[in-house]
Amino acid sequence: MDALQLRKQLIEYTAELFSEGFLDEQFTQLQQLQDETNPNFVVEVVSLFFQDSERLLNELAKSLSQQEIDFKKIDAYVHQLKGSSSSVGAHRVQRSCISFRDFCNAKNIEGCLECLQKVKQEYSLIKDKLETFFDLEQRLSATGGSPPLP
Repeated sequence: MDALQLRKQLIEYTAELFSEGFLDEQFTQLQQLQDETNPNFVVEVVSLFFQDSERLLNELAKSLSQQEIDFKKIDAYVHQLKGSSSSVGAHRVQRSCISFRDFCNAKNIEGCLECLQKVKQEYSLIKDKLETFFDLEQRLSATGGSPPLP
């Protein structure tokens, strides 16, 4: 595939991520911080988001499986996940965390367990989508093409 086709595919894919609510304007702002001095800035920030999210999701699952549920601790983990997803523009993960926090405040274990599954699902989706996005960018770069400006 040539650079022009890959560039077009990347533009269409990016538009789809925004129109389907996976990403919001924060991701665009993140992209605008990337320059020649730090060409991998977005990939590095998103990779940290992936690592942090997986740790938090594991902690949430562990905390929700305890005999005594510490809703304050769970809420703190969800708050962290909401903040990190917001900082990279992972809109649907962030929105899922808002509902999760409501169930934590209500001390509703069933609601929390359902929200954990929803957050895991949204996280998995955005991770796959962003990996595809970065793959398209890398393939475009390998052809000598430059990614579209945000």
